[in-house]
Amino acid sequence: MNAQETYIDARKKYEMYEQNDDSALPIVNKFIYKAKSEKNYEQLAQGYEDAFYFSSNPNKKLKYADSCIIASLKTDNNDLISRSYLGKGTIYYFNFKKYQPALSEYLKAYEYSKKGSDEYQRYKIIYHMGVVKSYLGYFNEAVKHFKECISFFEPKTKGNYHPNLIYNNSKGYLNSLHQATICYRNLSNFKKADSLVQVGLQFTSRTKDFPLEKAYFTKCKGILEFHQKNYVEAIGKLNSALPILKKNNDFAWTSVADFYVGKSYLGMGDQAKAIRQFEKVDSIFQKHSFIVPELRENYELLIKFRKEKKDYKQELYYTNNLLRADSILTKDFPYLSAKIHKDYDTQILEDAKIKLENQNHWSLRAIFLLVFVVGILLFTTWKLYKKEKNIRIKYSELKVKLLNHQKSEPLISYENIPQKSKSVISKNVFADLEKKLDQFEISKNFKENGLTLPQLAENFGTNTTYLSEYINDVMGVNFNKYLSTLRINYITELMYNDSKVLGYSVQGLADECGISSRQNFSDLFLEINGIRPTDFIKQRKKELESGVISLS
Repeated sequence: MNAQETYIDARKKYEMYEQNDDSALPIVNKFIYKAKSEKNYEQLAQGYEDAFYFSSNPNKKLKYADSCIIASLKTDNNDLISRSYLGKGTIYYFNFKKYQPALSEYLKAYEYSKKGSDEYQRYKIIYHMGVVKSYLGYFNEAVKHFKECISFFEPKTKGNYHPNLIYNNSKGYLNSLHQATICYRNLSNFKKADSLVQVGLQFTSRTKDFPLEKAYFTKCKGILEFHQKNYVEAIGKLNSALPILKKNNDFAWTSVADFYVGKSYLGMGDQAKAIRQFEKVDSIFQKHSFIVPELRENYELLIKFRKEKKDYKQELYYTNNLLRADSILTKDFPYLSAKIHKDYDTQILEDAKIKLENQNHWSLRAIFLLVFVVGILLFTTWKLYKKEKNIRIKYSELKVKLLNHQKSEPLISYENIPQKSKSVISKNVFADLEKKLDQFEISKNFKENGLTLPQLAENFGTNTTYLSEYINDVMGVNFNKYLSTLRINYITELMYNDSKVLGYSVQGLADECGISSRQNFSDLFLEINGIRPTDFIKQRKKELESGVISLS
């Protein structure tokens, strides 16, 4: 481009290209070269923003976004700086589904937006904060963000505005409608969700400018049809949305759509097709290491199916994948929850405090009390969430052990016991105790309530010294620990495999395995299994109920 050509004229040469069309980049690079040579940093930032818009490579998008931020920081334009950080955050969110770095960029964008005057920019940030809250499961909070955005964007989707402004506000409006639909669905307000879907489908049917947004609403309609048990209609809607989602590399919503196609097939009784869909969801997770919380059930169903087929190798494979998914969610959620509330929500409270103080509406004491109460509520919510996640992880780890059918084996043979023990126990005594203890475990005589070391020694026709020495040296624990482990392992397997046992009281479970005290049983269960028996029962019942509903 020549030196006399304006930046507006230069951008007109590529503005008709579609997003992610690399063929626009040579023209964009000429724009960047002109801005760089003239040290026009505002236009240079615009050029890099255009570059990451047209680039189809996510990694290159990030590089262009970094260059955009560097250029914008050389200006005094806070709105431009805010927009450049938001752009990078959007790439992390949409192209990588990496919420932690996305949130970090959103928060930077928010800080600069407070110093700027661009309302459109501010509402884009409000929208993206809502997306993070929705991912975290704070649907009531998130939907407030999207309602704000709908009220701002919708009036600007028509009227005497520039076509580009109408297009941008229409995208903001449609995406806010879509995210609000997701929130209402998760809040089980299906009537409200369906009404928003109809609005979105009517809007996108009037123009060909928003194929991806139309696919989002079609996908939502399919999920709502599933909840109404209209399985054929659900599959039709979801399958019509999937090609567009895949074309745009939206692997997150692709996996959700695949999952609900599978659930619909289950509802129709076609388990084979359902399982193939669930395996597609697993393949997406393996490729991108991303999962949304509602897709945990995908693995619970696969595990249930493989267990019914007695395919223990695949059951273990999917159990390990579920553990990996849980570890990703566990890592993401506390960070995101704390970060968004501390750096965004609390900051909004602080901003409101300053504004209110200036207007003399609230006293300083009331503001501090509000912040304190919010802090307590957030801390309590985080603690409860952390506890629940830990229970689920411990249950999954315990389940893997149960599936592997692990049995306590002697740690050492007679030849390897300490020399001082050999002076106490002869080889013949050792072999005799080994045989009798093995039979003791097989016959489950350890369930006898009040069993003591002297009593067991008498039953074996030996003395307490020999028996105690053998258990300490061979099993690596004392008699009480050995007996407790046998009892807890026995009752745990029984609880996992026999659903009737899940109806026992804690005292009933204790009696069943030979432990007299309810509290002692609960403490031993926690010590050995890492989880309380009541929590194990809740998780197992939830798992069984899910399996019965989905696979019956």
